[in-house]
Amino acid sequence: MVATVGVLALQGGVEEHLRILDGLGVATRRVRLPQDLDGLDGLILPGGESSAIDKLARAFGVAESLRHTQLPVLATCAGLIYSARDLVNPAPGQQTLGLVDVTVCRNAFGNQRFSEERTVPVALGEGTLEVEASFIRAPIVTRVGDGVEVIATVAGADGDVVVGVRQGGVTALSFHPEENGDSRLHAAWVESLSAPGSGLGYIKG
Repeated sequence: MVATVGVLALQGGVEEHLRILDGLGVATRRVRLPQDLDGLDGLILPGGESSAIDKLARAFGVAESLRHTQLPVLATCAGLIYSARDLVNPAPGQQTLGLVDVTVCRNAFGNQRFSEERTVPVALGEGTLEVEASFIRAPIVTRVGDGVEVIATVAGADGDVVVGVRQGGVTALSFHPEENGDSRLHAAWVESLSAPGSGLGYIKG
């Protein structure tokens, strides 16, 4: 049976995720309203401007449905910020979904001109996938709560910094795995949707 994956399509890098999913033969849906979540097997929270995504989600009335979703979630960059419980440096009035018990610092990698690409080892179940990742004004995780698994780190000026976490069925990454056309992480996530617990966290989740 073909999975149906929704991509939150309010702002940001929606098309890149849709292109990857289409290439994998996955049925897709743009999510803007609460009813768009019905019948999905998984949901992607894409990169973009996290405060704009938050404002639009509330304006479209979908924020509360996202906050209480039981769907497996893959969140990238701004999606990590939006899915976090706490922010170090929120924009005025910015709200998050609280799906993952972490604290996140926005734009920790600096502005657009400090963007970079790295190969990042990401722990998937019992294995590791070397992901070609783009860090674009990327956040970092500064606090990890109980029940949250760190699945990716990179070297920083003061030691390793956390750039990937998983809690239950929510997998959240600081970076963009979709920017370089590398579909392997998406493929592994989609494959996991049929497993008990779902969403790459099914082995330990």
